[in-house]
Amino acid sequence: MGRTRAWAIALALLAAGCSAGPVAAPVSSAPSSSPPPPESFTLVATGDVLVHQDRALTAGAEQPDGSYDFSAVFAPVAPLIEAADLAICHLETPVAPRGGPYRGYPSFAVQPEIVDALVGAGYDACTTASNHSLDDGTAGLVRTLDTLDAAGIAHAGTYRSEAESLEPTLVDAGGVTVGLVAGTFGLNGVPLPTGREWSVDVAPAPDVDGVLAAASRARTAGAEVVVASLHCCVEYRHDPTDDQVDAATALLASPDVDLVLGHHAHVVQPIEAVAGSGWPTGSATTSRSTRPAATRRRTRCWPASPSPVARTAGSP
Repeated sequence: MGRTRAWAIALALLAAGCSAGPVAAPVSSAPSSSPPPPESFTLVATGDVLVHQDRALTAGAEQPDGSYDFSAVFAPVAPLIEAADLAICHLETPVAPRGGPYRGYPSFAVQPEIVDALVGAGYDACTTASNHSLDDGTAGLVRTLDTLDAAGIAHAGTYRSEAESLEPTLVDAGGVTVGLVAGTFGLNGVPLPTGREWSVDVAPAPDVDGVLAAASRARTAGAEVVVASLHCCVEYRHDPTDDQVDAATALLASPDVDLVLGHHAHVVQPIEAVAGSGWPTGSATTSRSTRPAATRRRTRCWPASPSPVARTAGSP
């Protein structure tokens, strides 16, 4: 890139949990004749968007005409999401056609209006690789991506074609190019369709070779920061499993990954900085630099305790 640049990411995880204020970045040495490129950006990430049926969530969202409006669920935190340079969600389940039929656990096909609520809240991108990615077959997978495309939400983790599976997902975050890669530990025993083995990024932790390959493609395509999102491993456990830790460690050992986000546990889990300085409780930062990897600060952020701001605002 012609000069040393360190990225400071102010990171806030709401439903999934951690937050921090902006971090000072090195002063640019760019000529004063042109505006300096951005040295930092803010990122908000939240955990699983999971719509169970016949419960308070869907009952409260159902409209008189039979459609659904989930915007009220996100209203308390929408200002935080909208204010971020980049807001990422994890859409865990496929969407059904408008009007249904809708299904909940254990094999989901949910109201597509949830995507309307996501875009309305200010999300820019969602990862889609989860153990429920194939709950509604290939048709549901394709429908979900088409729905996200129509809403203007970028996505990573599931694919409609082999070519799409090899095309990096790059998004703009306040002038910084961010690559988004994703993987899931499994598919609840559902086999990948024959001839469409590329349709879901499966990363059977601690094996994350596929995610690392995607991160390398993103970096090669111009990503200045790469965020890896991993759907793994054991639900309702507050401490990460050995497989989680090993997977995150392998990802962050790569020069192509700067931040790891975790989901699937549905409970809060710790935040940890890897190969860097200590961090204040309840916050996390990470930076990418052209300096040697040993001097780079990396963070793995499994679902963690919400920040005071998130607690005040509520979480989706």
